[in-house]
Amino acid sequence: MRHIVFLTLLLSGFVIADVNLVKVDKSIQKMYLFDGKKLVKEYGVALGANPKGHKQQEGDEKTPEGTYVLDYKKENSSFYRAMHISYPNVKDKLKAKQRGVSAGGFIMVHGQKNGFGMLYLVTQKTNWTDGCIALTNAEMDEFMALVKVGTKIQIEW
Repeated sequence: MRHIVFLTLLLSGFVIADVNLVKVDKSIQKMYLFDGKKLVKEYGVALGANPKGHKQQEGDEKTPEGTYVLDYKKENSSFYRAMHISYPNVKDKLKAKQRGVSAGGFIMVHGQKNGFGMLYLVTQKTNWTDGCIALTNAEMDEFMALVKVGTKIQIEW
């Protein structure tokens, strides 16, 4: 499957890049992929259902804010393909512990819920995740082809 996606990208004239930074602007629901200072790709994204502000605890439906790492790929989940964001970091865990709550975790960049991919025209117009960053399935294929494990992700409002 990955080889087909890669070949499709090449045949469509898509420039393969060395993406070294993913930026997310939650205030306008946009994700940007950068190769150095060059913008490679821009996506519209869906976020946590309660997007404004930094994730404080499990269940708050907020997408974290800050600098993290995309630290592993997950092909077998409830959503079409995924890449894990290294939330919570040490600071996030400490703040949650001080408040007596769980920081939560398992925050991903992912595609649509399995079996509901064709609903992206509706789902991508609203914030519906529990704190993750959602793309369409086709965009997720492209994202996974362009972004390597270990890439930095900056998320801000």
